[in-house]
Amino acid sequence: MIIQRKRYVEKLINKQWDGRIKILTGIRRCGKSTILFDLFLQHLLSQNVNREDIITLALDDDQNEQFRDPGKLSEYVRAKCSDPRKKYYVFLDEIQFAISKEELRNPDQPVRLYSVLNGFLHMKNIDVYVTGSNSKLLSKDVLTQFRGRGDVIHIFPLSFAEYYAASGRDKMDAYDEFAMYGGMPYLLNLQTDEDKYDYLDNLFEEIYFKDIEERYAIQLPGVLRDLTSSLCSSIGSLTNASKIARTVNSSRSSKTDSETISQYLSYLMDSFLFSRAERYDVKGKRYFDYPSKFYCTDIGLRNVRLGMRQMEPTHIMENILYNELQIRGYAVDVGVVDVREKDPSGERTKKNLEIDFIATKGRKKYYIQSAYNMDEEEKTRTELRPLLAVNDSFRKIVVSRSYGKSWIDEQGILRLGLFDFLLNEKDWIRVRSYDV
Repeated sequence: MIIQRKRYVEKLINKQWDGRIKILTGIRRCGKSTILFDLFLQHLLSQNVNREDIITLALDDDQNEQFRDPGKLSEYVRAKCSDPRKKYYVFLDEIQFAISKEELRNPDQPVRLYSVLNGFLHMKNIDVYVTGSNSKLLSKDVLTQFRGRGDVIHIFPLSFAEYYAASGRDKMDAYDEFAMYGGMPYLLNLQTDEDKYDYLDNLFEEIYFKDIEERYAIQLPGVLRDLTSSLCSSIGSLTNASKIARTVNSSRSSKTDSETISQYLSYLMDSFLFSRAERYDVKGKRYFDYPSKFYCTDIGLRNVRLGMRQMEPTHIMENILYNELQIRGYAVDVGVVDVREKDPSGERTKKNLEIDFIATKGRKKYYIQSAYNMDEEEKTRTELRPLLAVNDSFRKIVVSRSYGKSWIDEQGILRLGLFDFLLNEKDWIRVRSYDV
């Protein structure tokens, strides 16, 4: 099944022939290759681009192993694009296979691949697109290695809106399925729960863990797996490397340290399995060094890693909202706002309250609370309190599955239903009471 992913195809269309290398990054099996090799390629063909002028090469295919050598890759592309009168499109899939383990492990050693890609930039008759599944190999090097001549497009697993449109289910059934198995595109080809579970479980063992272990010469694969399970178990909870090390060590006969955990954690994030939300002091306008929160890039991978245990709808919904904000291009932090209140003795003390998400994009900023159930008055007070403590003009939002039609309450807070948030991507800065 080919799923239409207009958000990403439109980005590629807008970046054609901009003099930059287009870099599609994201977790493996999230659909990068389909977006580039099927959807965007079909768009080019519809615009009368000749198929022979589109050069495609998948470096994760063992039949193309020889082209993992940057020199041979360069020779191949240049030979295919030898007619200066023509314009060529070059698609290179899973480009990280052309970076050696030695180059990866030694930060002082130049990466030959980057020289090859920079060389392509001097060829005015080719437009280059690459995919990669490791942020450390590509997206973090765009500014330094490509000297500002690279465009990163981060591809995510299916959003709920994409999944819902492709699934043919009603909203409720689609959400329940999505909240259990997530948005890896291939799942829509599978019918049984057993097949879906096995597919996601195999992704961890046969793709993600093997990639990390081979690339970084992991000495403690058991610790890597225990760390992954610990992060999956504690999504949305404040933690740091020391705390995780204590948790991992509690179930192991051989112990590890926080330095190893920190290093392995960076590998998991570089592979796009997890992302971190830092804590931001709203009134003090500064970031805290630690602790932070971690979220799974795909909620289905998280659930399967835990054997479908710990299926708390509140935490699952929070992770889904976090991912949705990232898909929409927002930087997402955890908000901390302090309030003064009287303790039982009558003395005034300072208390830190938490805002689930501060979503920022350019000059836009939203304070968002994720509240699965808002049927009880005490729960409503708890969720609204940190929002009401923020004294600026940016939109305050509560997203809840309890809400049907959305509205703005008398305190100016937007009460937004879960499906309204996931299916209607609006600019809430312009929302007025009669718009919702």
